[in-house]
Amino acid sequence: MKLDRLIGILSILLQQEKVTAPELAERFEVSRRTIQRDVEALCRAGIPIVTTQGAGGGISILEGYRVDRTMLTAPEMQAILAGLRSLDSVSGTRRYAQLMEKLSAGAGTLVPGSAELLIDLSSWYKDSLAPKIELIQDAIRRHRAVHFCYFSPKGESRRTVEPCYLVFHWSAWYLWGRCRTREDYRLFKLNRMTELSTGEPFEPRPAPLPDLAPERVFPVKYHVTVLFDPAWRWRLVEEYGADGLAEEPDGRLRFTGGFPDADSALGWVLTFGEDAELVEPQELRQKLRDLTRSLAERYDGRN
Repeated sequence: MKLDRLIGILSILLQQEKVTAPELAERFEVSRRTIQRDVEALCRAGIPIVTTQGAGGGISILEGYRVDRTMLTAPEMQAILAGLRSLDSVSGTRRYAQLMEKLSAGAGTLVPGSAELLIDLSSWYKDSLAPKIELIQDAIRRHRAVHFCYFSPKGESRRTVEPCYLVFHWSAWYLWGRCRTREDYRLFKLNRMTELSTGEPFEPRPAPLPDLAPERVFPVKYHVTVLFDPAWRWRLVEEYGADGLAEEPDGRLRFTGGFPDADSALGWVLTFGEDAELVEPQELRQKLRDLTRSLAERYDGRN
């Protein structure tokens, strides 16, 4: 991919005083003419690159350029490479690993050979997610709408969206784009999409960035207090951190937190079985009482 190659060339030029076109062509497995076009593209992007001919010549960044060649430290470069590596965990390819190998080869101390940070963005749904991510990426690049069936708590609907960004947040993948049904920008969870397909081209327009603040996406409606058996401390710390916990005189853990709706709160409490007691609010406590009574009648063995 051209963008990968441009990043690679720029990285090499930031780390080496000078490199020749044949060396770059061999490293990236392209022709010298392609390297020349890449250098021209970097120049158009505002990077002052100088090409000198003859013995000792080559390609370099203009002496005195305000961006220091040492601007990327070893930890910073490792973070960049870890990010590139993580993208392969989603796509199921080695596209970015190959770019990383090219950046690492002979790059000196800026790209250490050892990896201290590993990021895996795949999930239990990797087989179904990877094709969706690839399709949406292609639609974004080509400015084409996407069509899909979407499942949400409000029901099932058909959507046509002008895609803007793929977002990885809250341990899941989302599409951010302009929904033609709502005539506004919306966030769609990829796991809730079916029958995804590419549609007609659209005219790109300036798009706002998604506001991913939890209070914006999941506004709190219920503040709950729950008492837990201490054996569940590990899960509470994992999901909400230790700040929302307090130990009672009898050893139980008092948890306080917020939920966007009653179903979310009650469903979460029920996953702990008899080891959780919903204390507040009284409205949800009554709902839970009614729900457990209904469940007891359903499973009382008379049917």
